[in-house]
Amino acid sequence: MTEPLVQVKNLSMHFGQASGFLKGPQRVVKAVDNVSLDVFEGETLGLVGESGCGKSTLGRSILQLYKPTAGTVHYRGTDLVQLEGKALRKMRNRFQMIYQDPYASLNPRMKIADIIGEPMHIHQFHPRSEIRAEVEKILEMVGLAREFADRYPHEFSGGQRQRIGIARALAAQPDFIVADEPISALDVSIQAQIINLMRNLQQQLKLTYLFIAHDLAVVRHISDRMAVMYLGKLMELTDSNTIYEDPLHPYTQSLLAAIPIPDPEKEREREAKRVLLEGEVPSPENPPKGCAFCTRCPRKQEVFETKKIDCSTAAPMFAEAKPGHWTACHLYN
Repeated sequence: MTEPLVQVKNLSMHFGQASGFLKGPQRVVKAVDNVSLDVFEGETLGLVGESGCGKSTLGRSILQLYKPTAGTVHYRGTDLVQLEGKALRKMRNRFQMIYQDPYASLNPRMKIADIIGEPMHIHQFHPRSEIRAEVEKILEMVGLAREFADRYPHEFSGGQRQRIGIARALAAQPDFIVADEPISALDVSIQAQIINLMRNLQQQLKLTYLFIAHDLAVVRHISDRMAVMYLGKLMELTDSNTIYEDPLHPYTQSLLAAIPIPDPEKEREREAKRVLLEGEVPSPENPPKGCAFCTRCPRKQEVFETKKIDCSTAAPMFAEAKPGHWTACHLYN
């Protein structure tokens, strides 16, 4: 493969929480803990996992919306973590974000022309006199009429607002976009339209996506590769078809087993073999000392018997188990 467009190494994002008056030291929430991954130019890397596992925090940390606690984020060879002030602002147009909630991510007091035109004005892409025409071009690009430029966000449906959010991201002329669950707040009938729009825009504008979602079927449809996250750590990373056909990590296997199958006969056959996860996800304030998944893993006894490793005390490395297939499990280390 070519050099990655975005290279994340040992990235951590920890948040401090005050314990209250006379209640001891500050607690630390390890939202993202020592994550490494590459995003290659022109691809879509899907990022999946349960709610609260750190997916959105990772995306925001890559874009420097949160300043990482540790680690590096290289974009075309430049470490974004080291940039401050004007140097970082000059880079911001190259990477943008599409937010989950199309209702909350648009300023209700601004017309659509101003919302989309603001990045053009800030980065001085066009003379002020030409910005309106460029806004109208982008609106048509995302499937909206030119006259919508004079309306306010409250006049649109959820799907239309998400198209406006996509248009705002495109106005900055980025080549890397983090899409943070961009369809989860939309009706099912609208979700496919937004996914198809994003794929068409990717081909047309040569975009690179980090696509965050919890719906594995959706992510498989749009992604070239998939990364699975649990409790702030990466569990598995490989191409989308391999994740479905040959998942290695027990957590990935359990996620796939939870996807319903439309065929009742096949669903009944699978139900008899399905291994359900027990217990709750541990708190990121007090994660397990060993493998992050050990408290719920159905195969930890197998690891102990075959590898003589106690998953509760020994953390596995995130390593390449097969060519192009990375996982964090003692079964494959």
